[in-house]
Amino acid sequence: MLLDLDGVIYIGQQPVAHAAQAIEQCRSQFGVAVAFVTNNASRTPDSVSDQIQEIGLAARPADVVTSAQAVASHLARELPAGAKVLVVGGPGLVVALTECGLVPVTLVSERPVAVAQGFDPSVDWRMLAQAAGALHLGLPWVASNLDMTLPTELGRAPGNGSLVAALTTATGRVPISMGKPEAELVLEGIRRTGAARPLVVGDRLDTDIAAAHAAKVPSLLVLTGISTPLDLCNAPADQRPDFIGADLRALLVAHPAVDMTDGSTDATVAHCGGWSVEIRAGTVSVLFSGEAPIDGVRALARLCWWAADRDAASLLGVAELCEQLWPVGQR
Repeated sequence: MLLDLDGVIYIGQQPVAHAAQAIEQCRSQFGVAVAFVTNNASRTPDSVSDQIQEIGLAARPADVVTSAQAVASHLARELPAGAKVLVVGGPGLVVALTECGLVPVTLVSERPVAVAQGFDPSVDWRMLAQAAGALHLGLPWVASNLDMTLPTELGRAPGNGSLVAALTTATGRVPISMGKPEAELVLEGIRRTGAARPLVVGDRLDTDIAAAHAAKVPSLLVLTGISTPLDLCNAPADQRPDFIGADLRALLVAHPAVDMTDGSTDATVAHCGGWSVEIRAGTVSVLFSGEAPIDGVRALARLCWWAADRDAASLLGVAELCEQLWPVGQR
């Protein structure tokens, strides 16, 4: 299992319900290996593994794969040993660059030859101003990821992509991004675990699930973080997960198949676990309700994908049905 962290295992400093127990059961009952693959570049693998252990999960620094490490590895391949790199970020990026034989600096006057940017709460105007100065000189620019938001106890907050956007606005430049949705973090997790049958698990369609598609491995979306059932229904083909779960307990149970049938000449129906959802005359509605709302979400998503793949007109009633199946307060 290649597990995302923010929104899957914890949100800010708070553990996600059932996550630790489900992962430990996968390990003990099925012998599944685990790598923690995160776009968050703010902290070192040591500090990330410490937080994972605080919520009751065994984790070593070697089990953690960060986008900061991907940035540092890329720059180490492109630059000579000892090259100076201007850092817009925190300890995670500084340590990763140092471990790859590069020298982190914070000022343009120190004559860096590249700019590395990763999210950290300490990033401020002064850091961004130094980076803008370096970018105006034409230095190469590598970002850990382009996530516009990240989940916190207060809700969605600006992510690295928002800070990157500030520099893009100021300089007209666009960085290379090494984090998800690129495949590299997923592939690194596969290499470290020796996975023959990997599964990417995440809460974001546009990063976690897209990265799984890029790496050509199956994925599970859990509804404990950023992406919502409505996002799921509107997902393009390269952001559709193979499996959908309410939370990580979805790893421990069989997932009922979604069956599609033509109810009549003007209706198509998706069936899943006692739920039946139909499209009739361009409107979606529930024919039969089952016990588990997540099965209704699975049926509705598949129905919406079926319609989108046939270039159908926008469906009516999707947002209302998503709210009925998965109220905002439930997340």
